[in-house]
Amino acid sequence: MELVEDGVVYQDDPGTSAVMSERVSGLANSIYREFERLIGKYDEDVVKELMPLVVAVLENLDSVFAENQEHEVELELLKEDNEQLITQYEREKALRKHAEE
Repeated sequence: MELVEDGVVYQDDPGTSAVMSERVSGLANSIYREFERLIGKYDEDVVKELMPLVVAVLENLDSVFAENQEHEVELELLKEDNEQLITQYEREKALRKHAEE
């Protein structure tokens, strides 16, 4: 894992990398600082087995966060479509009522 200007770069598969969201990057930085503190106070063996687990959790969190953002965009588009359909329905309803009179 390496730091970049707007996030943390991590590797999903060898040869590919992705940029972690700002939120998850902030958490990763805080956890990294805490790991550094623990390593300085005790030894790197203290976090050796925990580190990969935390990295996996952060990567999964980032993935879920990105998926949630996609769902929010899709929801917003569906809301706009729904508003347009309601407007169109009301317009056609008014025209039909006017035509029947």
